[in-house]
Amino acid sequence: MALTPFSQSVVAETLIVGSKRFTESYILGEIVRQTAVRAGQAALHRPGLGNTAIVFEAIKSGAIDLYPDYTGTLSREILGSSTPLSLAELNLQLAPYGLAVGIPLGFNNTYALAVREDVAEQRGLQRISDLVGHPDLRLGLSQEFLGRRDGWPGLKEAYGLPFSNPRGLDHGLAYAALAAGQVDVIDVYTTDAQLTRYRLRVLEDDRKYFPSYEAVLVYRTDVPRRFPKAWQALEALAGTIPASTMVRLNAEAELAGRRFADVAAGFLGDRGAAGSPPRERSLMEVLAGPDLARLTLEHVLLVFGSLVLSTAIGIPLGVAAQRAPRLGAAVLATVGVVQTIPALALLAFLIAALQRIGVMPALVALVLYGLLPIVRNTHAGLQEVPQGIRQSATALGLSPPQRLGLIELPLAGRAILGGIKTSAVINVGTATIAAFIGAGGYGERIVAGLALNDQKMLLAGAIPAAVFALLVQGLFDLLERRWYAWAHSGSGASNRF
Repeated sequence: MALTPFSQSVVAETLIVGSKRFTESYILGEIVRQTAVRAGQAALHRPGLGNTAIVFEAIKSGAIDLYPDYTGTLSREILGSSTPLSLAELNLQLAPYGLAVGIPLGFNNTYALAVREDVAEQRGLQRISDLVGHPDLRLGLSQEFLGRRDGWPGLKEAYGLPFSNPRGLDHGLAYAALAAGQVDVIDVYTTDAQLTRYRLRVLEDDRKYFPSYEAVLVYRTDVPRRFPKAWQALEALAGTIPASTMVRLNAEAELAGRRFADVAAGFLGDRGAAGSPPRERSLMEVLAGPDLARLTLEHVLLVFGSLVLSTAIGIPLGVAAQRAPRLGAAVLATVGVVQTIPALALLAFLIAALQRIGVMPALVALVLYGLLPIVRNTHAGLQEVPQGIRQSATALGLSPPQRLGLIELPLAGRAILGGIKTSAVINVGTATIAAFIGAGGYGERIVAGLALNDQKMLLAGAIPAAVFALLVQGLFDLLERRWYAWAHSGSGASNRF
């Protein structure tokens, strides 16, 4: 039985493999996992763990044991070196984190800029330096590339490029945008299968800005000792994946529509998984796939688990904010600021703080994002309770806690329920980010669809999330009507005075 993100525990003997959010990393992660399993080692793959910052925080914290990465990324983005580092130098600098690199897989997948062949011919573009004379070109660059030390900021400075505001695009969608003429230049990986499909010209890095990006495994230094058989099998992968093979494997996933696990199995020798291309599935077949029940359960648990906690925290905070105006201003400002924190930045921080990936940091993030509407509506609902009713309750001898529980909260109940509804609906959509840290839910399909530029997979994740949001809204609309009917009946608090 396969482990899921909601397993109660993962045994200590399980090797946890991570991967980033693009096709090649998914495939390499599966190759590593299946290699370990074939060696008799229980292994679990946490795919699509966001960008470099998130996956590196995950391995530092011990939430994963190893993941595939690239020497150039480690040198510049992780360690901030201005010059390429050898494996020995990388290991020396990673040692304080309890990490090491090894097992070069056999290919170099460097960054590059690419344009459509027809645009390159019209503009006479052969090298990156040729872009200087064409400031009207539209750039569409991946969000990670835009912010990396070895990405756009340094490239722009090194070449004196005249482009000020490149458009940020997901890597998996950039090719379609380029083919549709919405952008003219994109960043690519040199092993991307889409380069041939879209007839793109890779511009020569004539100033040698990009370092070598040799594919390696980053691992915790105790992995060889903890998993000796698996490690011996993984060492046999060294040099077995030349660039041409990696391009072919990427093409099997992106162009032939194979599952990442089947691509990895085919590479490792299971020819039953590498037969003729599968027939194209309809949207309904993808939507009703065998993982739908699992993803639904995970999404429901994320949304309602976080909602219960947000409500338990938010209502007391709203009460405190109404009772003490100075404190209230600080509370409302704080929960408002939380809403402005980018989701992936918050997740990266929580992974480091909680020393884990998966459900726990996802729940904490969703609880924090769900506080604002509950706190604000609780505060506003209590503020609207007429002063005369409060005075009448006091005159009857009710203590402040009794007045709050028996009179004020029931009268503010509809407003509070409205805040809880808003929080729930928001969290249905926000919970899709949980897939970036291995917590499951409908976001798994969305992340995979982005990596493959697979619109059916994207819709298969987005449609259930949208339907779930409508169901949640309908449920709370019904509860609000019931509350309104109760509040205006003989048993409602508003009819006691």
